[in-house]
Amino acid sequence: MRKHSKAGAEENSSEIDLTPMLDVVFIMLIFFIVTASFIKEAGVEVNRPEASTSTKKENVNILIAVTGTNEIWIDKRRVDKRAVRSVVERMHAENPKGAVVIQADKASNTETVTAVIDASRAAGVYDVSLATEDS
Repeated sequence: MRKHSKAGAEENSSEIDLTPMLDVVFIMLIFFIVTASFIKEAGVEVNRPEASTSTKKENVNILIAVTGTNEIWIDKRRVDKRAVRSVVERMHAENPKGAVVIQADKASNTETVTAVIDASRAAGVYDVSLATEDS
């Protein structure tokens, strides 16, 4: 017959169970990932014109870049001028409160920028802005 000593019983009860702490850490991690706002980029670097009256825009959902060679980039993909409206509609459906910001290069054509603005408004987004550099 085996006798259990008090020292053996105390040793088992003094162990710390880390499972609840790990559960809380994982729940916090999921919470921060879900609530974090990720910075979206158009996909190309452009030389924006300078403006002294520029203001910071909140709730930017759709960034559209127009390069110096009049290429249109949305969400790191080159988009044809005729497809801008459908892409903006899809992205606007994901976040209806979002706005469109056009990052047009200094050397870009006004016709291309105007076509992007018209396509954005035709897609139902009337909050369209042009990105500039602070002077």
